[in-house]
Amino acid sequence: MTPKAQLKQYNKSSVKILEIKNVTKVYKKRIVLDNINFDVYEGEIFGFLGPNGAGKTTLIRIICGMTRPTNGEVFICGNSVQHNFEKAVINLGAMIENCQVYNYMTGYQNLLYYANLYGKIDHEKIDEIVEVVGMTSRIHDKVRTYSYGMRQRIALAQALLHKPKLLVLDEPTNGLDANGVIELRQTLKILASKHKMAILVSSHILAEMQQICDVFAVVDGGKVLDIRSIDGNESKTNKDKHIAISVNYPNYACKVIHSELGIFPEIAGSSIIIPYEQATLKEVIDILREKNVAVYDSKIETKTLEELYLDILKNKK
Repeated sequence: MTPKAQLKQYNKSSVKILEIKNVTKVYKKRIVLDNINFDVYEGEIFGFLGPNGAGKTTLIRIICGMTRPTNGEVFICGNSVQHNFEKAVINLGAMIENCQVYNYMTGYQNLLYYANLYGKIDHEKIDEIVEVVGMTSRIHDKVRTYSYGMRQRIALAQALLHKPKLLVLDEPTNGLDANGVIELRQTLKILASKHKMAILVSSHILAEMQQICDVFAVVDGGKVLDIRSIDGNESKTNKDKHIAISVNYPNYACKVIHSELGIFPEIAGSSIIIPYEQATLKEVIDILREKNVAVYDSKIETKTLEELYLDILKNKK
């Protein structure tokens, strides 16, 4: 199954907001993006994950029309960013790189300035967005008195003023403290679930992405290696699970399992770890007990995003 086909299997909505179609970018004979394909749907938070230099920011700049692809095309709500720019980006809100706010203005004055650029955005709509990003109590203070997290929230509010269908965020948790990260996570979940916004988040912080995203793509070397659901329930496949068994002698237990089943378990503390599709829990426990290995605990676990990410990078061709 191709990554693009996998994504269609997992999406919650049939309304496609963003379509990345055969996007390639070459800089001075260096391939930065290599035939990228994926879709993001209404109400979905899509994580675009990879190490620094993998091509994440380049793709975001292409989506936002800040640079052109060498080949391929980006569609937002069915409109091509490359060939019908104005109709495409009217549905786009983005927060990339540094927060573009004016320190000498209040937060509200910043939003009013950008609202006037859009046109037809009244004070009631601004107040609604201010409430969504959690800045009601500080919105009339000067921006120079804001923490970095507050500045991020004002920048996010700017991106939301025209109620876009697609929100694109590049490393949005950079520089945020723990409270700021939690608040951003809560805000994004509200935007996706309540306001039915499609959200693309580019990041390399795996632990945070596990708590935010519905779906994630792993990119490395300019290629999408895989696309997976982060849902721990029906969307998980057996390949995303493993058997964890706590024993008295894990090294000996590994040798027993290898000898009897031809499997190479991993050791994690006092537990042995076996891929779920390679054996049944009962089968492994029966073998261990037959060989006088004490079994203290056993469970079937779903792999964390970090484990899935490392598996995908390890198995890339």
